[in-house]
Amino acid sequence: MKLAVVGGGSTYTPELVDGFARLRDTLPIGELVLVDPAADRLELIGGLARRIFARQGHPGLVTTTADLDAGVDGADAVLLQLRVGGQAARQQDETWPLECGCVGQETTGAGGLAKALRTVPVVLDIAERVRRSSPRAWIIDFTNPVGIVTRALLQAGHRAVGLCNVAIGFQRKFAGLLDVTPDAVHLDHVGLNHLTWERGVRLGGPEGEDVLPKLLAEHGDAIADDLRLPREVLDRLGVVPSYYLRYFYAHDEVVRELGTKPSRAAEVAAMERELLRMYGDPALDEKPELLAKRGGAFYSEAAVDLAAALLGGAGPGTQVVNTYNRGTLPFLPDDAVIEVQAAVGRSGASPLAVPELDPLYAGLVAHVSAYEDLALEAALRGGRDRVFKALLAHPLIGQYAAAEGLTDRLIAHNREHLAWA
Repeated sequence: MKLAVVGGGSTYTPELVDGFARLRDTLPIGELVLVDPAADRLELIGGLARRIFARQGHPGLVTTTADLDAGVDGADAVLLQLRVGGQAARQQDETWPLECGCVGQETTGAGGLAKALRTVPVVLDIAERVRRSSPRAWIIDFTNPVGIVTRALLQAGHRAVGLCNVAIGFQRKFAGLLDVTPDAVHLDHVGLNHLTWERGVRLGGPEGEDVLPKLLAEHGDAIADDLRLPREVLDRLGVVPSYYLRYFYAHDEVVRELGTKPSRAAEVAAMERELLRMYGDPALDEKPELLAKRGGAFYSEAAVDLAAALLGGAGPGTQVVNTYNRGTLPFLPDDAVIEVQAAVGRSGASPLAVPELDPLYAGLVAHVSAYEDLALEAALRGGRDRVFKALLAHPLIGQYAAAEGLTDRLIAHNREHLAWA
């Protein structure tokens, strides 16, 4: 089996490689190709990847290339983990929205739209090249904003499934609190990418006992601390929101915080410099502990499970993924992309039925999904007016003066990545 990672020069990649090495019985890879135009980073990370495979006795071959077409040729699956514009663009996404009193974040609000505009055309070009060389390959998208990027891929007819590590992070967290194995925990996970809630935590499968009330009663303080939300919010809602919901539930508080400390992008850039220095050590043959602070926890396990299921291997029968709605949430169009539990196999992902969504959550999901429609239109067709409409539609913006100011700033900071600008 050949698997290609586009964006293989990312500092995330050793986390992924470690998972491939440890879970080789689940996903038997014969060749792992790391594809990236950054030759210097690719050399460091490719070397570490080979040492990780060797340390763990994995027989697979690790190769590196800057040639996308050669890298994906003959691949069974292609995993996308891109950051168009790098950490410099992320730094901008997290700062200029604050000038308009709006949250600065790389996947939410105006910064998230900027990332979508930069990313969607690049991803679609990559996907077309995959389709030409390996038409039966599955594309697994881990590139943010995952919901919008996955929808772009699916609408263009690509064999694609979107993946995020939020759900598996909650699964592992709850399993630890309950003192059970992770595979014993089934989440009633529902929403859009980076806009989800855990409405139930079931032991033993979809029909198992719901222990979410027990979790909140016994561990509510710890869960609330992780989410940086008041404990009483969780108690009143009776659900566990994704930590991205803090941008909605405490927007003004977050904006004030972001204005008083270095950006997350600056923190990550410093961390990446140290990680790359460590990766260059020829004695290093395992992922360093510092990588856990970089983000993307359990990303490798989620990717292995999804690739194995799509390729007919030993992956789980169900998994939280991003895929077409297909009537699952009846208030959304069938071609909206949602993030829910799905049955995954060789034919792709099919969402499992979910109970009716409370208006408290359905209203926000519908609002953000409508914004995503406009965001994708702006990413595909360009134009200042389309950018403005997407920003005006976003629930964290919604005022014409803010949308005007954000539109000007978005275009000014991203002109080199926007062909139409």
